[in-house]
Amino acid sequence: MAVEEKLIRMEYSEIMEKSYIDYAMSVIIARALPDVRDGLKPVQRRTLYDMHELGIRYDKPFRKSARIVGDTMGKYHPHGDSSIYDALVVMSQDFKKGLPLVEGHGNFGSIEGDGAAAMRYTEARLHKVTQECYLADLDKDVVDFIPNFDETEKEPEVLPVKVPNLLINGAEGIAVGMATSIPPHNFGEVVDGVIAYMKDPDINTQQMMEYIKGPDFPTGGIVVNKDDLHAIYATGVGKIKVRGKVEIEKVKGGKERLIITEIPYTMIGANIGKFLNDVYGLVESKKTTDIVDISNQSSKEGIRIVIDLKKGADAENLCNLLYKKTRLEDTFGVNMLAVADGRPETMGIVPIIRHHVNFQYELATRKYTTLLAKERQKKEIQEGLIKACDVIDLIIEILRGSKDMKMAKACLVEGITEGIRFKSEVSKRDAEKLHFTERQATAILEMRLYKLIGLEIQALMNDYEKTMKNIQEYSDILENRASMAKVIMKELKEFKKEYAKERRTVIDNVAEVVVEEKPIEEVDVAVMIDRFAYGRVVDMPTFERNKEAAEAESRQIIFCKNTDKLALFTDKGQMHLIKVLDLPFGKFRDKGQPLDNVSNFDASKEESLLIASVAALKDKKLVFATKTSMLKVVDGGEFDVAKRTTAATKLAPDDGLLLVGVLEDQDSIVMQSEKEMFLRIDTAAIPEKKKGAIGVRGMRLADKDLLQAVYLLHTGDSKTVKVKGKDVVLNRLHIGNRDTKGVKK
Repeated sequence: MAVEEKLIRMEYSEIMEKSYIDYAMSVIIARALPDVRDGLKPVQRRTLYDMHELGIRYDKPFRKSARIVGDTMGKYHPHGDSSIYDALVVMSQDFKKGLPLVEGHGNFGSIEGDGAAAMRYTEARLHKVTQECYLADLDKDVVDFIPNFDETEKEPEVLPVKVPNLLINGAEGIAVGMATSIPPHNFGEVVDGVIAYMKDPDINTQQMMEYIKGPDFPTGGIVVNKDDLHAIYATGVGKIKVRGKVEIEKVKGGKERLIITEIPYTMIGANIGKFLNDVYGLVESKKTTDIVDISNQSSKEGIRIVIDLKKGADAENLCNLLYKKTRLEDTFGVNMLAVADGRPETMGIVPIIRHHVNFQYELATRKYTTLLAKERQKKEIQEGLIKACDVIDLIIEILRGSKDMKMAKACLVEGITEGIRFKSEVSKRDAEKLHFTERQATAILEMRLYKLIGLEIQALMNDYEKTMKNIQEYSDILENRASMAKVIMKELKEFKKEYAKERRTVIDNVAEVVVEEKPIEEVDVAVMIDRFAYGRVVDMPTFERNKEAAEAESRQIIFCKNTDKLALFTDKGQMHLIKVLDLPFGKFRDKGQPLDNVSNFDASKEESLLIASVAALKDKKLVFATKTSMLKVVDGGEFDVAKRTTAATKLAPDDGLLLVGVLEDQDSIVMQSEKEMFLRIDTAAIPEKKKGAIGVRGMRLADKDLLQAVYLLHTGDSKTVKVKGKDVVLNRLHIGNRDTKGVKK
């Protein structure tokens, strides 16, 4: 029997749109963003819960990270093992987290960007604070459990976290079309903020910031824009400027050194190495001459980067230069985005705490509802046992006269005496009056004889009194919000007392740094460019002493001031600017710098036609010639521009520059085509145009002919080229008219 085919026709764009939205929401809600209630992303939540389930508590031995990762991946997180291990590693790093949740054993990476060892080598277990503040009460039905990815296990929808983890540890995550970036805060301050909110739910951002001063980064540092924090915490969006902490230390010989003891939070990892390179760059580019040496002496004890200064150096000014030119002062972008009520939302600090407090009330309600139900069950059983002690002789008589457990239980619960042998009718009538509950009857039947000892009966009475007190206490907590708030605040104060630490980050308003740059002494120099497009600079006395060697080794020598810029013209019609100060200055035999490194010039894709001083070009005229024989003269002043790269001329799609030359009086140019046609014309016949113009035709070329070369001849120049083995002396060619065919050679 053929299966009936069912075709569904849909617009392709609709399918793509729905699929992409489904994917985006999956990434946003189930992977990349933290939940405002517990401040955890799914991978972090699942890893902590798995460690809890495996019994890897703070007071138990460490277990292999590979075991934790494998178990988490197999049960709860069906993604790559690297994402789970990375999350585990980050939760253990005290330089990334204000409150590490996992205790690592082995190499878990360093503040300088060293990665953790492979998970087969490292071990981990939960911290005490994680066990007490993040995973406690899971057995009291405080959160909902949902099926895992293959519905073989149950996992908590959210962890019953008792402190605002979203603020304490911060969060980072990139979703689809959105990202979160929340800085870490001080544990004690955040707890104080929560208590303040519980006492006054109408508290505003300004009042909240009396408790939570600002971010507290694990790396310390100084927040320098205190006045901007109010707007950031009100809206949940903004930029925090953070500086490293620098101390000035005097050493022998009257010298000083800068000691960097704290770095901006954004500098951890590979950015420490980048900072060191940036400092080297300041020295190489002569932005400062005060630094003698720099060394990174950081260790497990903390950050220590030492910058040795020369005698008489201005340490304060150099410190400002580091803030201005390196990542020693950096910006932390804040975007307090988290999943609230199932959807992503950007929140200020008060709404985040409001969500947390509402969650705490929900947790407490479910916890004490569960505890109250258990206490009421205990009360029922205890009352049954107390009552049983008063009629214990009758109960023993019932048990001895019953044929089985079922008969005895029926008598205790419903007073059914049929089939039971009693010693007297009085006992039988008393037995018929018994009405224990099911639970009480079960407890009586399971009771051991030693419970009838006087002291045990007294202990039972004491337990009953304690149970009644608990019932009264739990009922009061559930019925009065003030009582519940008191319990939550008491627990928070206990957490603060045990886990709070001193603030590490200083919050202040600091003026924008001002760097007093020493004026550069202007001197005449010679810029030498060799055939490999390497450039170097020497002063004129050095050049004069080595003139012959310089002229022999250099493709081009430009005489200018050290403060000048060089214009480099290429066959692609581009002009690249090079600052002479960016080229190495020093001894004649010092190594040069590739022009590619100090400009946008790319020697692998472009050919350099002319390099000249921009200052020298201002009073000059430049002649341009292309493969398609387009000529023009441009005023050199047009090339005194600020952009590092600009179009020197306009070119047709398949055209290219063959010549850029500086004109002198009574010059001529010779055009040589691929079909061996030559035309010499006076440069006075070439009109002056703007640099954005294409120009005019120089030689009338035959079909499929292009210019092979163009030569600029100054007065007195003698130039010879070979054509089919014959010498053609260019300065002897007849000067013709522009836009003619030329002569065959």
